[in-house]
Amino acid sequence: MQRLKQLSIVALLLIFTSCNVGPQAINYGSDGCHFCKMTIVDKVHAAEIVTKKGKVYKFDATECMIHFMNEFDVNDIKLYLSNNYTEPEALIDATKATFLISENIPSPMGAFLSAFKTEAEAQKFQSEQGGRLFNWNQLLAHLNN
Repeated sequence: MQRLKQLSIVALLLIFTSCNVGPQAINYGSDGCHFCKMTIVDKVHAAEIVTKKGKVYKFDATECMIHFMNEFDVNDIKLYLSNNYTEPEALIDATKATFLISENIPSPMGAFLSAFKTEAEAQKFQSEQGGRLFNWNQLLAHLNN
């Protein structure tokens, strides 16, 4: 009886932890981009979409994520994440990020697009590298034209 109780508790824990809806670590050098199929190697430009059901889609660049968004009903998406340019491998909320398009900062797919956690960080890089700043909605409009 005690053994059955222990197995039941373990089973419940597995059920609750397996339903965790959140980002997954990107395995650089082995994970592939869901849009362009390239291997994700750039640790400052990668991105992810996490659906409300917990499915994670990984991308080698934010621009790939944006182009792949047409595959979804936006109501099914829980998170849009981009790597923070100033902190390699750190995923940030893309809808709150500031983006810089600067031809002096190459990105994997040639859009010269980098994400920054704060507008101040983005402005600092803009003053050094040139380019144009965008918030999430402005970036969507710019890339979908």
